[in-house]
Formats: sequence, structure tokens, C-alpha cells
Amino acid sequence: MKKKLVAILGSTGSIGKSTLEIIKQYSSFKVFLLTANTNFKEICYQINFFKPEMALIKNYKTFLKVKEKFKKYDVKICNNFDEIQHTKKKIDYTISAIPGIAGLEPTLNLIKFSNNVLLANKESIVCGWSLIKNLSKKFKCKLIPIDSEHFSINQLIKNYPYNQIEKIYITASGGPFFNLPINEFNKILPKDAIKHPRWNMGKKISVDSATLVNKVLEVSEALKIFPFKINTYKIIVHPESLIHAIIKLKNGYSVFLYHLPDMKIPIANALGCNYSLSKYQNKKKASNIDIQNLSFYEIDKKKYPVVNLIPKINITKSSLIVFNASNEIFVEQFLNKNIDFVDISRYLRLIISHKKYMKLSKMKCGNLKQILNIDYLARNLCLEILKKYD
Repeated sequence: MKKKLVAILGSTGSIGKSTLEIIKQYSSFKVFLLTANTNFKEICYQINFFKPEMALIKNYKTFLKVKEKFKKYDVKICNNFDEIQHTKKKIDYTISAIPGIAGLEPTLNLIKFSNNVLLANKESIVCGWSLIKNLSKKFKCKLIPIDSEHFSINQLIKNYPYNQIEKIYITASGGPFFNLPINEFNKILPKDAIKHPRWNMGKKISVDSATLVNKVLEVSEALKIFPFKINTYKIIVHPESLIHAIIKLKNGYSVFLYHLPDMKIPIANALGCNYSLSKYQNKKKASNIDIQNLSFYEIDKKKYPVVNLIPKINITKSSLIVFNASNEIFVEQFLNKNIDFVDISRYLRLIISHKKYMKLSKMKCGNLKQILNIDYLARNLCLEILKKYD
């Protein structure tokens, strides 16, 4: 039987490693391409174990080290996507899991060679959805969202006509500070913000979860993928993280998809695997989860003021690029201890109200060069604001 080829963009991150854990269990898959940036130890382990045909290392110093280490191996080590363009093979599944705007160009490159692209990079979608969608149509590539919220929405709405859907609730865990008094927020340190109570994620997305920027981006992402009006969507806090989206129908029903907070579940289902978590899940922990113990809460908008920005950042396609770039800058500043946790939301609100925001939001973003230019200008604006208010 012919094996299904898999490419993983961002193989050393949490999504990439979860995907590889699944692939370990199935002889029907063959890893064709792995990509990484600076994680030398992890990418070397992955190349040794999975023996891909190609490995792309973006960081040049890391690339040279990896290339030297595997110079006698039958694997092509490359530093840019131009070398992948020459492949004549069609990839069955590409997992797009490079975080941030950096994931957009690789995703666009791999769509051309893929039958299916599994999208885990929300920033690429909010910044470049029209490019992704148009290119996927041109190359007959199926797009499958695997963020747990959008995976759930995608599965649920298949069963109902769009005109019967009244409300879509996107759930948030509340992050690590859901029960922390608001007067304690100014004491939050980076080491506290990256400790997510439910998910094992990278630093940037963990901070986004703590500020709820991740939910702001998820609503914006949902607006791109699923053509509903903005007031159809609502964020609610669900600390158990067992239900990731709820669809309220006009006939009085509400339906949801329930699964344990493990990204392997949406990934495996998107790959078409009957994957069992029982071998790998903490059985005691799983057995203590009762479907009856589900709680839901309204968002405290004083704790999480960024949720008020959703209408303002969805006014144009370009406004999302500005917001995303700004958030990446401010999260980086927080992780480097240059600003406080509460400053992330404060500076994002300053950006949205800045006179240059509207100018940037009206710029054309019809191709990758234009998108990256807006991203660049937005980052410069952020640095101006940081310098002004320092």
C-alpha cells in the first residue's frame, strides 16, 4: 500500500510534536518534510527517528550545524523553500503549525504541493486568508482547520443549514489567571503567564491565552473561515476545556463536540486516523473528568479588555494584520520583561486608537509582499509607541 506523505511546518513545536506522536503509531504515513528554526536537539532527533526526505532549517547557524551532522545521511537539508519547489511529489497532508505571521509564506508555498493542509496557525488565516483560500482553489487543496475551536465548529455546522444557526460560542479556558483578582494582574511575571492550566503550548500562544488575545484572533479566524456575521460569535469561559465550541440553533437546540484537552484528537481526526489516546493519556486524570461537571462563565471585560477590540480589528482585512503584528511585538516585549503583563492590552488599545492605525488598515493586502509590508509598518508603529510611553 502506498504510504501517505506528510509535511510538518513547525515540527519542533507542540502541534508538530503531537502530529509526530500520532504518525509513530501508523505505518501508513511517511514523513516527507520537517521544518524547524533554532531547536537543534529536537530537529536532529526527529530526522534520526522519522528519516524524512527533506528537512528545512530556517535559522542559518542551526541549518549549518544540522547539515554537517547529517552530511552522510540520505536526507536533503535545506535553508529555504526554493529547494522544495523542485519536488515533483504531491504531499497528502501538510500541517501548518509555524506560529505567528512567519507561518504564512511557508503555508502558501506548501499549498501548491499538497492535497490537504491542516491549519493550526491562526495568524496566517487572519492575515492572509484570501491568499490561502484562492491558492487552495487553484491547486485543488483542501483546507482543514485543526485548532480545537474551529475544528469543532467545522464538524458541527456540517449537519445544519447556515440559516438555522443563531449563535456560535467559542470557549476559552480562562488561562492561568481566571481566578486571580484583577488588582494582582500588575504583578504577573512571564514565568506565570506561560503556565497554561490545560494545554502545553509555546510561550507566545500561552501569553495570548492569558490575555485572551488568542480568542480575539480565533473569532477573527472564524469570521474568515465560516461566513457568519460578527454578532453571531460570542466568547465564553469554560475552565474544563472539554467543549471547544457550541452551536445554538434557531429551533431551540444547542449542540457541541466534547473531547479531552489534547490537540492530538483534532489532528488525528483530520488525518483520518482512528487514534486512541488511551495508551498515552493519564488514565486516572481522564477517568476523573465527568461530562456532568461543565461550567461556563461570561467574560470579565475588566480583566480581559482586549475582547472589546473585536469589532475594531475586523473593519478591514488589513486591520487584522496591524493588530496581529502589534500583539507579537508587545508579547515579545513582555517576555523580555520590558513591559508589564497589563501593558499588552493597554498598548493594543493605544494602537487601535492611533491615527496611523486607520491609514495602515486601509492599505491593500492582495499579495504576500503587501501583507508583509503592512506587518513591517505596524511593528515600527509599535516601537514608536513603546518609545513614547517608556
